Amino acid sequence: MNSKQKNCPKKPLTRFITDDDNCWQLNQYKSFGGYEGLQQALTLSGSAVLDEIKESNLRGRGGAGFPTGLKWSFVPQGDDAPHPKYMIVNADEMEPGAFKDRLLLEKTPHQIIEGLIIGGYTLDADIGYIFIRGDYYTAIERIELALKECYNNNLLGRNILGSGFNFEIHIHTSAGRYICGEETALINSLEGKRANPRAKPPFPQVAGLWGKPTIVNNVETFCNLPHILNFGATWFKSLGRFKDAGTKIFGVSGRVKTPGLWELPMGTPIGEIIENYAGGMCDGYKLKGYLPGGGSTDFLLEKHLDTPMDYDEIGKQRSRMGTGTIIVLDDKYCPVAMVLNLVKFFAQESCGWCTPCRDGLPWAAVLLEKIEQGKGELADIQQLEDLCKFAAPGNTFCALAPGAVEPLQSALVFFRVDFEQHIEQQSCPYCNSDNLEDGDDK
Repeated sequence: MNSKQKNCPKKPLTRFITDDDNCWQLNQYKSFGGYEGLQQALTLSGSAVLDEIKESNLRGRGGAGFPTGLKWSFVPQGDDAPHPKYMIVNADEMEPGAFKDRLLLEKTPHQIIEGLIIGGYTLDADIGYIFIRGDYYTAIERIELALKECYNNNLLGRNILGSGFNFEIHIHTSAGRYICGEETALINSLEGKRANPRAKPPFPQVAGLWGKPTIVNNVETFCNLPHILNFGATWFKSLGRFKDAGTKIFGVSGRVKTPGLWELPMGTPIGEIIENYAGGMCDGYKLKGYLPGGGSTDFLLEKHLDTPMDYDEIGKQRSRMGTGTIIVLDDKYCPVAMVLNLVKFFAQESCGWCTPCRDGLPWAAVLLEKIEQGKGELADIQQLEDLCKFAAPGNTFCALAPGAVEPLQSALVFFRVDFEQHIEQQSCPYCNSDNLEDGDDK
């Protein structure tokens, strides 16, 4: 498929977002070219659509970065394939520091729905679910209204746009556990079971929801599909500045001048995002470090600012793209306190299924709190390093614990002096600093 020569957007994901409070509604969405990608898909076979997705080099935007087309190719096809098949949007955004999906959910619900319908058509699926964080009240309300608009306009239901394709979409609100972001725990939750991860294999693409073929992808992943179908794989690949294709919603939080979200080309350097878009550090503060992809990624330092926000390039620096939402640590905030806050969150959110996560994360929180309160010993640092090894990939049932210890294991390397100062001074050096402003709460 060749790229359309006219009106090829540079920022496809946010091109529907305007100052109009009603930009999320169907008439506004269609006025900017909404559902043209679906119409294009319906003129092709499902296998041709899948080929286009593969060719685009779209990688999953939920954190792992697995090639979307390759993942989808594992779903059984043909007359003997089991039915019903399911497509699920993972909108259970609970990663600390992540708020990119909320923007898309609230401002462009039809973009998500269109992508989900395209996914359903591609894999001959029957039912779609939008599994959404229960606290996203505005997003839930708007998606419900958007689905009604779709059913009223033959974009959902039977014989969509006269194509003969039938597809239904339902909303499921999460009960509020972070573990539901893991795809098999999400599937268990959707079935009404406790949200524990499942053993693999079998993989969800073969035996997922109620034992049937199932695809689970992130909000942002589905949002890319209409544009790939509308403008072509070649155009999509041209958007990236490095190896990875397309654009991404990047975000920055922390003590920067203009925290927020921006749609930028994949491969945009970290330093450019922090300086040019987030405005750099607030006056009187210096950059100490940052988590490049949310609360479950390894710290990077100022020397890594030239690293492109590209899955493989960040991997070379021993961190991960994750959600692409950067959390900045400044020079007046205690890194021990920051890591303690994150580890407490992950310890609380553990499903309790495996020992390194169920017992290891709470014990790490105890040790960190002990150090932060000035009661720590040097032996505690060694215990924390050992806990990081016990929770490493391959030692746990899912990726929650390995992700939870990433900020801790990197902090023990980059900010070890801070840990040792807590122990030597028997207090937090940042709490004693005159630089802390009134009202600062670590």
